[in-house]
Amino acid sequence: MVYHFIGIKGTGMAALACILHDSGAEVEGSDQSRHFFTEEPLIERNIRITEFSPDNIRDNTTVIIGNAFLEDFPEVIAARNNPTVTCYRYHQFLGKLLENYHSIGVSGSHGKTTTTGMCAAMLGHKHKIGYLIGDGTGYLDPEATDFILEADEFRNHFLAYHPDYAIITNMDWDHVDFFKTNEEYINSYKNYVKQVRKAVIAWGEDPYTRELEADVPIYYYGERDNDDIQAVNIVETTEHMSFDVLFKGELFGHFDLPFVGHHLLLNSLSVIGVGILKGLDSEEIEEGLSSFRGVKRRFKIETNGDNVYIDDYAHHPTEVRITLEAARKRYPDRKIVAIFKPHRTGRVYHFVNEFASALKLADEIGVCEFTSIDDYDNGADIDITYLADHIEGSYVFHETDEDARILAGFAPAVYVFMSSKDIYPFKEKLKNLQVNENN
Repeated sequence: MVYHFIGIKGTGMAALACILHDSGAEVEGSDQSRHFFTEEPLIERNIRITEFSPDNIRDNTTVIIGNAFLEDFPEVIAARNNPTVTCYRYHQFLGKLLENYHSIGVSGSHGKTTTTGMCAAMLGHKHKIGYLIGDGTGYLDPEATDFILEADEFRNHFLAYHPDYAIITNMDWDHVDFFKTNEEYINSYKNYVKQVRKAVIAWGEDPYTRELEADVPIYYYGERDNDDIQAVNIVETTEHMSFDVLFKGELFGHFDLPFVGHHLLLNSLSVIGVGILKGLDSEEIEEGLSSFRGVKRRFKIETNGDNVYIDDYAHHPTEVRITLEAARKRYPDRKIVAIFKPHRTGRVYHFVNEFASALKLADEIGVCEFTSIDDYDNGADIDITYLADHIEGSYVFHETDEDARILAGFAPAVYVFMSSKDIYPFKEKLKNLQVNENN
């Protein structure tokens, strides 16, 4: 079987391509020529990547279409018009694949990539599994019976999945270009949980999760007495965290984990809930969780002398706030410099006050302009100055050498680069400048 991926460098697409390749299929794909962080595992597997062209569509292949590509895209047209080609959208193919496994879907406005990675580490520590993580990482053991996936609510795509267990990390309105109201967004989750086969594990402190209704049990996790999976006796430091877990009011176990940031404690609780429901003991869960080493572009830290560089995928105001709070917790006595590159004018337009409030947690703030056509939403005719004007004293960056020199002037500092777009070349430009200055 030959699979061709339209948009193979997309985070989910790259992961799925790796899974199919490792399963013995012939895999190829097309995308833009510029480097993207997800392509490294594709290169390691010698998966052929070409630039977009209708000529890439060959007879008798299965074409998997990335969800960012509409029906008028030339390769999509060529695939749809070829009677020998079988076409699937990414989420449709993944839903079909999941029918062969006991599946755990991780959803939520924020934290789903990290939580998926944590769950894969926890279950995969002693068991044969498959997983698809939204950082471009995918793996499938030939003997796997469990499969963990990041189930994204984007354009209702998670409705293609019927997982055995579903984690809901939160339900914070997002994708405002598609979900025009908060009610539409919440209703999407309400429809999703009705498809879950065994149990839902949801954050109890989210303002909307208690409204969920399902045909299976819903277990709430958090820090309150009405949570089924409750963390108590919490101790958080700049190096680790420890806490006890009560399940249905009874002590389940003590956990000492090498994570920093309260959001990681909550993510861990949801994964512990999966372990409990699957019959694992506390020692096995702790050992598996402790093996988690992070996911790509989620609070990835580099150092150069007195300077620290953090790269994070944060692109929603809640995520920006959480990332900066984690940086402050880890480096409490350091200058924090936030550099944020938005994705989608609509998101900035709807949440400009929330973005401004979150970014003001930093000591210095820079925002980068939108750089590609897919950043612009109909009805949101703004540029980056719309956000900058809401943050007194902020800088507008165009990611030039001069901008890197401005950032270097804040040293020594903790530089926090945040974006779902390709902000990491700007980080590298700053880092290389400061490395050369120190040599």
